[in-house]
Amino acid sequence: MNNTHFPVIILIGRPAAGKSEVIDFLRKTPADERLRRFHITEFEEIDDFVYVWETFEVDDILSRHGKPRVWTDEKYWFNDHFIWNLYIERINLAYRKRLAANSNYHDRMTSVVEFSRGGDNGFAEAFSFLHEEILKRAGIIYIKVSYEESKRKNRRRARPGLEDSILYHSLPDEKMEFYYKTNDWDTLEAKDPNYIDIKGFKVPYAVFQNEPEKTDNPTKLGAELEYATNKLWQIQN
Repeated sequence: MNNTHFPVIILIGRPAAGKSEVIDFLRKTPADERLRRFHITEFEEIDDFVYVWETFEVDDILSRHGKPRVWTDEKYWFNDHFIWNLYIERINLAYRKRLAANSNYHDRMTSVVEFSRGGDNGFAEAFSFLHEEILKRAGIIYIKVSYEESKRKNRRRARPGLEDSILYHSLPDEKMEFYYKTNDWDTLEAKDPNYIDIKGFKVPYAVFQNEPEKTDNPTKLGAELEYATNKLWQIQN
């Protein structure tokens, strides 16, 4: 592992848990402070929401030309569960392209991989599709909120006309309940206080507690993020 900064952070949680706010906070933090407090140097994000929104756009284009939609119906419900794993494969591809373009990529860069998953096996299944090049370098930060808090914040962040925005996209309540009411993080966390075993890799993790909410206050956000990243740093090193 790099002795100054994280190579890869997998930033996960329920929808609207605070992942995008953490990213926005890190972007606005001066580089020297970001490295000193959070062990994150210059960074690039790979967020699967971009691929989700692209799926909707492609299916809409096909519909306008009289072609059958591929992944979603007209109300944007997914018609094949595999789409969730396809998004992880796209994360893998984006990441491996960066390594291929620069074998010293992590000398100066942290990759932040971001996604949400729901269901009784949602995160475990997603992890199982992550490429070994990610897993061998990764630490996980889980932003923890209840489903009720996730739903509240999802409603709050909605901005009409900005549905494709990383910060302001929002799901209807019925989709929140169907896709995300349950998740398997507590089951994964209960197996080991420091590591999650993924395809033979012991991937360290730390939890960012965001209930009561901290990501609406930069001072509180920074303090909790510093706690989580320093715990992760100690486990990983």
